[in-house]
Amino acid sequence: MTATDIPKPAALVIGGGIAGIQSALDIADAGFKVYLVERSPSIGGRMSQLDKTFPTLDCSACILTPKMVDAGRHPNIELLTYSEVTEVTGQPGAFHAQIKKKPRFVDVDKCSGCGLCAAACRLTGKVSSDFNAGMGKRAAVYVPFPQAVPLKYTVDPNECIFLTRGVCGKTFKCKDACTAGAINFDQKEEFVEVDVATVINATGFDVFDATRRPELGYGTYPQVITTLEFERLASASGPTAGRISLNGNLPRRVVFIQCVGSRDVGLGAPWCSRVCCMAVAKQAHLAHDRLPGAEITVFYIDIRAFGKGFEEFYDRVRHEGVLYRKGMPSEVLRRGDHLVVRAEDMLLGEIVEVEADLVVLAVGIAPRKDATQVAEMLHLAQDATGFFAEDHPKVRTVESSQPGIFLAGCCQGPKDIPDTVAHAKAAASAAMILLAQTEKAMVTSYAAN
Repeated sequence: MTATDIPKPAALVIGGGIAGIQSALDIADAGFKVYLVERSPSIGGRMSQLDKTFPTLDCSACILTPKMVDAGRHPNIELLTYSEVTEVTGQPGAFHAQIKKKPRFVDVDKCSGCGLCAAACRLTGKVSSDFNAGMGKRAAVYVPFPQAVPLKYTVDPNECIFLTRGVCGKTFKCKDACTAGAINFDQKEEFVEVDVATVINATGFDVFDATRRPELGYGTYPQVITTLEFERLASASGPTAGRISLNGNLPRRVVFIQCVGSRDVGLGAPWCSRVCCMAVAKQAHLAHDRLPGAEITVFYIDIRAFGKGFEEFYDRVRHEGVLYRKGMPSEVLRRGDHLVVRAEDMLLGEIVEVEADLVVLAVGIAPRKDATQVAEMLHLAQDATGFFAEDHPKVRTVESSQPGIFLAGCCQGPKDIPDTVAHAKAAASAAMILLAQTEKAMVTSYAAN
């Protein structure tokens, strides 16, 4: 064995959103092995659900998909999708991780992604699509979206008739339809053990649960949706092929409500989510563009357009005729066949009522529901809001409270896409310092022996 035969140290990246993908690609391009673990059937994360990005209105998929493909094909990246990290032990330079691979009930080596199984499934068009934020339907065997990486089907164990009831008619329609013989209901969960020198936590975020603001009508009135649901309606890959409509009807009056689940001390969400102001400006522009003549109103507390090109985009949207009214609505109610948004216009100093066919709630960024479990597994600290705490808020924002484990993206706090990518690249750079030090120590140890 020579020095060149010594295995290079590896990195573990937890989370396959844009932060995890960027970190993995940077480390892999530097020549180190990366295990990229994603709990969903495909990498892509929240960014894959977006239509356009602000302020340039670039196609989100056009930016993300090439990175997903690069991650899936990179010789130094081992994708572990539909998998979860269950345990991490050890110390910087010598971590040991256990990863649970959940059964897809589909042989990924045989699956070609043709979709014959989904077309034949008895539940085709009957299962709510998480990717489409509940705005569309899918089968019990599915790929989350057409650009999924890997493009392999998965049987949903919570929806499949056979897996939940033990019977699926006289025949297995999906299994019979698969000419490759990829459907395998005998699959069991597997555990993989890996040794790595460093860990990057890029587990992302959840969106605020709008039902916690019942006065705004979410879950009560079908015409009240969230910004994430609006994204899926506006997307060409969404359930309406980009047509912003509800039950086939085009809204003529659209009201956006900012800061739902942000800057709300009473609901335990005192932070600013940072993305909502510009996300609403972008969606208001899309509504203006695709609903000619529609009346579009935005209720806001303050407009925070802090990024490059943000203020100019905000001005552009206002000049297009979108009406911004300063004030937080107190309730959304039904009056006849339409909704009414009641609020105090703080500039006019009076109560106003605005009729709406569609109300869009700008839900904020929240820590993931499983953040506490992840923190316990990785021995990480959380801040008062529930996001993972950085080692120092000014000079060590990617270093966690645990040496050798780094933070990337929105798991550390709300960020837009450019800031998330920059943070992920910084985390990868910090991780590569440890990887290089570990590699040097390995070579030195070999030479000494």
